[in-house]
Amino acid sequence: MHLNLVNLETESRNMKTTNIDILSTEEILHLINEEDATVASCVNKVIPKITELVDEIVKAIKNGGRLFYIGAGTSGRIGFLDAAECPPTYGVSYDLVKGIIAGGYSALYKAKEGSEDDYNLAELDLKAESFNSRDILIGIAASGRTPYVLGALAYAKSTGAITGSIACVSNSKIGKVSDYPIDVITGQEVITGSTRMKAGTAQKLILNMISTTTMIKLGKVYGNLMVDLNPTNEKLVARAIHFIEEATSCSTQRAQTLFEESGQCVKTAILMELTNLSKDEANQLLEKNDQILKNAINNFNK
Repeated sequence: MHLNLVNLETESRNMKTTNIDILSTEEILHLINEEDATVASCVNKVIPKITELVDEIVKAIKNGGRLFYIGAGTSGRIGFLDAAECPPTYGVSYDLVKGIIAGGYSALYKAKEGSEDDYNLAELDLKAESFNSRDILIGIAASGRTPYVLGALAYAKSTGAITGSIACVSNSKIGKVSDYPIDVITGQEVITGSTRMKAGTAQKLILNMISTTTMIKLGKVYGNLMVDLNPTNEKLVARAIHFIEEATSCSTQRAQTLFEESGQCVKTAILMELTNLSKDEANQLLEKNDQILKNAINNFNK
């Protein structure tokens, strides 16, 4: 079947770059950079839509649900990347934010483009993850029409779960079937149809915004410090100790001691220093305040 893509903004020809193949290396790079610079303003226009979706994600997670990203090709890889970054950055379970890509894990590094055309495949992939009504699904497709993603959204809705979508065209098909659609119009690509460029950049920016804001709302950040980071290597241990110093104005040596005494938990260490509580007492106070450090400190000082 022949697909008519002519009306999709992502497939239209960019008249600013029709001679890109005869430009110098530096001229090509400037042209790409100029087009990339337009993406952030495109994302800015859909912040109200992102806001609505993030608020639903926070509610779902607080209710015991999980966040799923699903897509094919570049869109699937970007979703997978954002999901993979959440556990080390915010100390959450690897089951809390999950990426699913058409064609399975190997499609992350070896393209399986044909799998995106299988409408029914996503249902099997979601069932394999025990997707249920408490979870929330975000379908990602630059073209807004990928059958695999459409199938995923349909199945998610059949379970009673809330759905969102991210597309880079007007009136996207996935947007029409999701509860919280985000259609960010990035326009024509530098190379016609190469949606890993401006469209992919917009998707990455939006997913960064979604996961970061969600984690802030869940108490994973104190000020702008990642107080629930998972210190699994030397760099992250050094970062954790630095965060304790920053939050409490204590010495490096004291921060190192607190880091160890707290069980290598930045949030607990900070609370111990600011309240003079023991590790167990600090953890109990955090538990009473839904693990939100600022609330624990404020309630202790009342």
